Amino acid sequence: MPQLNGPASVASTLDSADYDLIDQLNAIFSHPSALSSVPKTSKALRAFQDELDRDISAFVSQQSASDVESVRRIQIAKTDLAELFEKVEGVTERAIQTEETITEMTADIKRLDNTKRNLTLSMTALKRLQMLTTAYEQLRGLSSSRQYRECAQLLQAVLQLMAHFKSYRSIDQIASLSRNVAELQRELLEQVCEDFEVIFAKGELGQRRGMLAEACLVMDALGENARSRLITWYCNTQLREYRRVFRGNEEAGSLDNISRRYSWFKRMLKTYDNEHAAVFPDFWRVNEMLANAFCESTREDFRGILSRSTRKVDGLSLDVDLLLSCLQETLDFEHDLERRFANTSRASTDTLSSNDEKMPVFSQAISEAFEPYLSIWVEAQDKHLAGMIPKYRQEPPKPLDEEFSPQMVISSSTELFNFYRLTLAQCAKLSAGARLVELTKVFTKYLDQYAQQVLLYHVSERPSGQTPSKIPPLQDVVLVLNTADYCFNTCNQLEEKIKSRIDASLRSNIDLQGQADAFMGIASASVRVLVRRVEIDVEPVWREMRNTGWSKMESVSDQSSYIEEMLRRIKGKAAEILSMLHKSQYARAFCDNLAELIANTFLANLVQCKPISEVGAEQMLLDIYVLKKGFEELLTINSPPNTAVPPGYVKRVAQSMSRLDPILKTLQVRPSPPEALVQAYLIHIADKSDANFRKILELKGIVRKQDQSHLLELFQAHRASPRNDALPQSSGYLTPILVQSGGIGAAGNLASGLGSLSSAASVSTSNLQARFDPTTFGNAIMSAARDGVDLFGAPVLGGNSSSTPSGVSTPAPQQPPQHHQDGATPFAATVTTPVGPASGNLNEISRGFGKLFRRDIGSFGARFGTGTTAKNGEDG
Repeated sequence: MPQLNGPASVASTLDSADYDLIDQLNAIFSHPSALSSVPKTSKALRAFQDELDRDISAFVSQQSASDVESVRRIQIAKTDLAELFEKVEGVTERAIQTEETITEMTADIKRLDNTKRNLTLSMTALKRLQMLTTAYEQLRGLSSSRQYRECAQLLQAVLQLMAHFKSYRSIDQIASLSRNVAELQRELLEQVCEDFEVIFAKGELGQRRGMLAEACLVMDALGENARSRLITWYCNTQLREYRRVFRGNEEAGSLDNISRRYSWFKRMLKTYDNEHAAVFPDFWRVNEMLANAFCESTREDFRGILSRSTRKVDGLSLDVDLLLSCLQETLDFEHDLERRFANTSRASTDTLSSNDEKMPVFSQAISEAFEPYLSIWVEAQDKHLAGMIPKYRQEPPKPLDEEFSPQMVISSSTELFNFYRLTLAQCAKLSAGARLVELTKVFTKYLDQYAQQVLLYHVSERPSGQTPSKIPPLQDVVLVLNTADYCFNTCNQLEEKIKSRIDASLRSNIDLQGQADAFMGIASASVRVLVRRVEIDVEPVWREMRNTGWSKMESVSDQSSYIEEMLRRIKGKAAEILSMLHKSQYARAFCDNLAELIANTFLANLVQCKPISEVGAEQMLLDIYVLKKGFEELLTINSPPNTAVPPGYVKRVAQSMSRLDPILKTLQVRPSPPEALVQAYLIHIADKSDANFRKILELKGIVRKQDQSHLLELFQAHRASPRNDALPQSSGYLTPILVQSGGIGAAGNLASGLGSLSSAASVSTSNLQARFDPTTFGNAIMSAARDGVDLFGAPVLGGNSSSTPSGVSTPAPQQPPQHHQDGATPFAATVTTPVGPASGNLNEISRGFGKLFRRDIGSFGARFGTGTTAKNGEDG
């Protein structure tokens, strides 16, 4: 075979799994010249075959020898395993035999152990029986000679020994001995009780005090029942004279002589300390048991006396002053008992902030009898509070001799809550049930009156015969704002304190949230009064705006002169007001409200400036931009330079001012070509209202009917286009504006952004709708209620109802939804007009405004009512 086709190559090919003979032959004899090597190749293949045969034979022989060896080894392993099993069985048999041998060896020992144990138990029982018999005989002899100290010791031993023989009572001798011991115990009990009765009756306590003290040791050994019997006898004996005197004599037992009862018992306690305390062991606490017995007896006496008193003369004979006097004396007496018998002094209940502690032992021990009659006491508190409110109303918010402070509150508010604190503490000592609920209702009643008749009164304008009416001083308004905030917080604390003291089943009846919301409503009104001060200052500026010739403007200047004057006045007055507000959330509310007011008033005056040319509209857009930039700096006007303005506030100002942009941008488009004006209206105003489109024409000065008809037809044609199908029928930009041929007015809510509640004391011109006067908030509402007109309902945002100068109700502007960055809703929220009788009162409306205001300022980034935060520094 040639070298390239050698044996190694052939063997490698033959070992392959996919061997193909034809391919192999073609590879070996690939050329005719290779046929000459056929014999050589055949010889090489035969040699390779022979070698393979030899290898196979060797492997077969080797494997046969290996199988024989394996079989031999298995047989050896089986033999060894059988021998191992035999050895294990032998060991098991020997172990069993060993165990049996050991058991036989120890059986006798176990019997001896049992005998020894039984003998020991028998000897012990006999010894104890001997001791018991001896002790019993000795005890009988000592009891006869009244040697009580030794009796007590032996009695304890006898009782302990008898406990060992409980299981032997089936034996006659043991049963007889047990009966004898029980009889001896009874005799000792009767003997000791008889000794106490005789010695106390004969007055021989001084000579025989020692014997009675030793007798108490015997009673202690006899057990709890014997001790309780002796203490009960002692208490009844000591109180027998008390019951005879104060129950048997109507005059002595009347409420007028209640002090005599307590004086008598105090003398009784003194007698106990001096004469009887040495008889009884201290741990018996006989004096405390005596006090409890006295309290129980006295409580039952008072229940009968009070019941009889209320049945006399139609139940009117019970003197309230006498009842309160007796109640106070009773509370003082209970307090004295508690202080005497408690290790620590009585827990304080005189402050709203005191910690809850364990109920004292003698709390309501006697005063519980007064609880059903506490309604009279609650009525007395009601009358007292009824006299406080008019006095608070007449007092000035700040005494003339005190210096104003931004944190100051009206002193009457702290005085009122201090009275509440003391009254609650007194009532909580007596009742944690229905009477506390009644007192809470009185609290809520006068909290409402304080909010309406005092705080709201101080922020109301006073008629002066001029316009504007007399507005309260800034300091008074800030004082009312601070006081409303203080009352809001304290109302919540008062509610929690009452709930912590009242029964759990009645906690759901305690709710002062309505009163807290009413105070928040007062805070809202106070902020609006502050805004009203700025509104009055800028009124002359609006007059200048209305007198400007907006239709004759030829070019746009940097800013109008009235804008500069307006910003100067706003910043000056706002800086003064903000310096008085120590809580940042109120400063933010003031600035938000002011921005809303100016934006709405700008629109109210804009409609009076018709006709407005395209240049005039462009100038107004620039003025609005300048005004917006000025308002962005308002919140930090008193802050150090470079103080960051909260982003939420900047966005709020932009949203308030941006409502004017669609109208002005539409007015900025020339009427020729008319398609441009129509398209501008559909883009900026974006509604399908013919009435609103006419308002734009009126504002631009297009008043000829033929011109309006042509533009209106064009507007209707473009409005019908499919791309305008999604437009609403009416938008919130122009709907509240009332445009008339004889003049242009605006809905009242646009004049102030605060709702239309009163036209009194308005500083608007005769053509402007009377704006809301928040300072006459209460008077306006009460006047409306008297007229039978229900002006208010549940407060909602952006949903007010206002009146036009002609008296026709105009819906509030349906502005596009505004989602503030800080989550705040527009502060200038108003109320809707519900259907129904005039049943809502001023307090309910104040609560509605309070909830709204609390939700609004709660989104400024500072938790409401938790003290001051960095002034003007919250993050929107």
